[in-house]
Amino acid sequence: KAASHCRAIPPGSRPPAAGFSESARNPFFCKSQEAGLLDAHHLFKMELDHCIAKLIECRSLTEVEIRQLCELAQEELTRESNVRRVNSPVTVVGDIHGQFHDLLELFRIGGRAPNTNYLFMGDYVDRGYYSVECVTMVMTLKVRYPERVTILRGNHESRQITQVYGFYDECVRKYGSANVWKMFTDLFDHLPLAATVDERFFCPHGGLSPSLDSVDQILALDRAHEVPHEGPICDLMWSDPDDRLGWGISPRGAGYTFGHDISEKFNRENNFDFIVRAHQLVMEGYNWFHNERLVTVFSAPNYCYRCGNMAAIMEVDEHLMSNFVQFDPAPRRGGDGGLSTEVTRQTPDYFL
Repeated sequence: KAASHCRAIPPGSRPPAAGFSESARNPFFCKSQEAGLLDAHHLFKMELDHCIAKLIECRSLTEVEIRQLCELAQEELTRESNVRRVNSPVTVVGDIHGQFHDLLELFRIGGRAPNTNYLFMGDYVDRGYYSVECVTMVMTLKVRYPERVTILRGNHESRQITQVYGFYDECVRKYGSANVWKMFTDLFDHLPLAATVDERFFCPHGGLSPSLDSVDQILALDRAHEVPHEGPICDLMWSDPDDRLGWGISPRGAGYTFGHDISEKFNRENNFDFIVRAHQLVMEGYNWFHNERLVTVFSAPNYCYRCGNMAAIMEVDEHLMSNFVQFDPAPRRGGDGGLSTEVTRQTPDYFL
């Protein structure tokens, strides 16, 4: 694997946020206030690094650690706009869906932050057995490297969906209550709705909306609530490209389908080269649609441990040249829930 495109620029200084530890909150444990702030900042980074190392070993954080992490992440996310501006080079990641060992494989292939900049397009939870570890890792990386990691909201980052497709049950099983689920789902309300890369690529989780013609309209939305059942925020999370022209009714029961004429019009009027989105299983890990005006990236290999698909990430260099890196599932370790399922290469029935 070639070295990362990213230049090794040290992350900018960041003051310690309230609520992570007593030492990080209290600058008076040193001889001077200035020395205390520097020490607290260093301790803040060390504690996050410890959390990352713990997660890499697939050990969950404690409920107290997750509460502190969610407070820090909310501080960071509320400072960001609905559409996050991301600079190249960056590696774009599609759905992860609780497949933590495959997320570690993704980092092995794509490089770890901060050496690689990442744009995660949502759907960190549900379906897989390690939703807690996946969403905790992504949030920890966001807080540790806020300028190098961007995280968006997917349709599964919602209270209603996570109560059906696994995240709620996993939280109760691992922590004995729904407290951790509530912390994360409250935090999901603050995730950005989309991103742009060098203002040339538009990156939502799902797709476009008949209610939105411009990025400025997305910037004006109020995002700090549950994903609604309809409307522009719902459409950004749920819509899919289609071979038919115009807008259509989505088989998912939320959002719309949209044809190549819609993609071309949106790109033209907003000066985008193309749309990059996730949300949809594609068997090769990525797939171009709409005369290469839109590409789907899906980063959960062998989805649901049985679909037999490859995964992919999209590496964008500083010249906006795209390279798709495909990968297979990570070798299965012990404790994966006793997986012994049959794998098929046939495209499965429609998944949320």
